Amino acid sequence: MTLTWTSWPLVVCVLLTASTVAQEPTFRAQSNVVTVPPLVKDGKGDIVYGLQVQDFIIEDDGAVQEARLDESADSEPISVVLVLQVGRRAFRELPRIRGLSATLNPIFSQPRSQVALVEFDSEINLVQEFTNRESSIDEQLEHPRSGDGGAAILDAVLYSVRLLTHTPEGHRRVLPLISETRDHRSHVGRIQDIVAEIGNSNAVIYALPFSPALSQVLDTERGSNEDEWTAGPDLLAPLMMASRAVRKNTPKAIAGMTGGEYEMFASRKSFEKLMTQFTNHLQSRYMLSFQPRNPHPGLHEIRVGLRQPEGRTILARSGYWAEGERQ
Repeated sequence: MTLTWTSWPLVVCVLLTASTVAQEPTFRAQSNVVTVPPLVKDGKGDIVYGLQVQDFIIEDDGAVQEARLDESADSEPISVVLVLQVGRRAFRELPRIRGLSATLNPIFSQPRSQVALVEFDSEINLVQEFTNRESSIDEQLEHPRSGDGGAAILDAVLYSVRLLTHTPEGHRRVLPLISETRDHRSHVGRIQDIVAEIGNSNAVIYALPFSPALSQVLDTERGSNEDEWTAGPDLLAPLMMASRAVRKNTPKAIAGMTGGEYEMFASRKSFEKLMTQFTNHLQSRYMLSFQPRNPHPGLHEIRVGLRQPEGRTILARSGYWAEGERQ
């Protein structure tokens, strides 16, 4: 039997081993239902519809699980925390995301759905609590604050995921993240915490990052960077981009943990296209779930495959954290 697997992101292992905590806490495992909302695409990148539960194979740490498919998921309400970077050079991206509020219309049209807005620089600010009033989000997005020199992505994601864990049962949980690719000034003490929180929230993260270096090059070509670059194009910019490319890409890593999507934007047109794609894909995921068999405490690896791959690929969460009361 041939399987097509989603790749287990090495970043999870890197993050866990990078922790400076001297002693790993002990957990008592609990048997909970684990939700796995995969997105299936064909060889052309188009969404594949019409699959049944028997078409999927789910493994938990290598053991095949009995999966269930919730066919009523399309009617479930959605809880969204929109996470927007306002620190560092994010103010340069604001003209490119002006259409953000309009792309959220399909979410507000879903009964009982709700959206919250979090802005961040080196600090986290809950700008708008969960609301089903589209105008409330519109008003906040019209006048985003100008932040400081920080971009605490991990802190913002951890805070926002915790907001999602307190939303009602039966809500699909989604976290669109608009930020640069590198974290600056996060204070997350234990990397395990964010891995565990993401896994236990059953949230899907959609990362729409921008590259400050790439944006700076493009803005210079457009003639909109005169206030920062008075001596013409910076010939070191390509080297800067190459240097940053080899550093850790925080949004990409986090999206990989949840089976989310990661697409970089560099223009208003591309941003609006990606946001429209994001809202369309909310209704295109298969709501699979399984109940782990005697899960051990700690990190579990999930693999989702198709019995007949036929060139199709799957975006699905790659792990979860079995936890219980700490001793």
